[in-house]
Amino acid sequence: MPILTIGLLFFIFGFVTWLNGALIPFLQMVCELSEIEALFIAFCFYVAYVVMALPMARILEKTGYKKGMVLGLLLIAAGCLLFVPAALSKTFAIFLFAQFVVGSGLTILQTASNPFIVHLGAQESAAARIAFMGLLNKFAGVLAPLLFTALVLGDFSNVNQLSLAALPEAERLEQLKQMSNQLIQPYIGMAIALAVLAAGLAKINLPDIKFTDNNTPADKVSGTIMQFPHLILGAVALFCYVGVEVIAGDTIGLYGSSLGLDNATSLTSYTMTAMVIGYFLGLICIPRFITQPQALAGSATLGLILTLFIMFGANDTTAIASVLWGWSGLPVLPDTVTMIALLGLANAMVWPTLWPLALDGLGKFTPQGSAVLIMGIAGGAILPLTYGGLSDLMSSQFAYVIMLPCYLFIGYYALLGHKKRVW
Repeated sequence: MPILTIGLLFFIFGFVTWLNGALIPFLQMVCELSEIEALFIAFCFYVAYVVMALPMARILEKTGYKKGMVLGLLLIAAGCLLFVPAALSKTFAIFLFAQFVVGSGLTILQTASNPFIVHLGAQESAAARIAFMGLLNKFAGVLAPLLFTALVLGDFSNVNQLSLAALPEAERLEQLKQMSNQLIQPYIGMAIALAVLAAGLAKINLPDIKFTDNNTPADKVSGTIMQFPHLILGAVALFCYVGVEVIAGDTIGLYGSSLGLDNATSLTSYTMTAMVIGYFLGLICIPRFITQPQALAGSATLGLILTLFIMFGANDTTAIASVLWGWSGLPVLPDTVTMIALLGLANAMVWPTLWPLALDGLGKFTPQGSAVLIMGIAGGAILPLTYGGLSDLMSSQFAYVIMLPCYLFIGYYALLGHKKRVW
């Protein structure tokens, strides 16, 4: 029951988080935003993790894990309801505030659930347990853009920036108004569903996991969280990882829309599908065939290779997608867009392997350590925005260069950083 309960929460994380991949190109059209303005939707969502991580950790210390999770679900529901006045008024600032509230709710859920799942079994198999959670998370990430496109876009599913620009002014404004109003019913439905889940979670019995000094070195039972270099470096690696994960998931729609691809709001599903495949591979291979650090190093290497292919690949051929899935009847994509989707495969096992490596040996400092790692999710706020700035300066394609130093640092952490116990 604890595993299934946390699994349901990870499904919710994924659904709410990866709605951004569809929401960003959608709101870019509805609110008539530049690329960097549109990426503030992700910024406000992820910056909540920085602002709220430590306050939420203190709330958890007082309420306990279960009550904290219930509070998180209710906060997300409140954020969903804020989308109603935002859609009615087409006010971008209200959309951003709603994103911050949703991100705050996810902060307390993530701060509680990740160390919870790590400590529900042996340290060596923690990555496999988190990989199972990740499967649910990314399966929700596959569904979210597809459901968004079906429920919100409806008759506007083939709309993109190029088709909107070709419409007469009065017709264009009327279509934007209708598109905005389409958000209302789905977000009210999400708020109701989350409130029902919160009520159900309040009645479920979860074990009260205690974090003691038993697995903490004797010379580190006192002091501050800063005495654990492998934790701090892990937070930096997590910052890099979430940044490249969000770039892969949230910019593929923008990039595809700029190329004039139909159904650009559903492109995030390709990235999430690649992540689901990566999680399946992780479940099979860790720890049977490879260790957690080896999986992390392999992920970083693949990320570097794919990034170089994205930067220097072709937009006018679909050869790679034709080979990989063209035979299945699924729509094929330009090679560069395909490589962005395949970043999901490279990113899949980074989160599951980073958490157990970074939390190893923290003992009573585990809740604080979890909050520090959660703050690393700020990478999802800052790095996509940096990508947006670079795309304005150079090109959307070459701006993916921002991912190279990120994968290099993740590789360093896999090889050396996670072993570091003294500064």
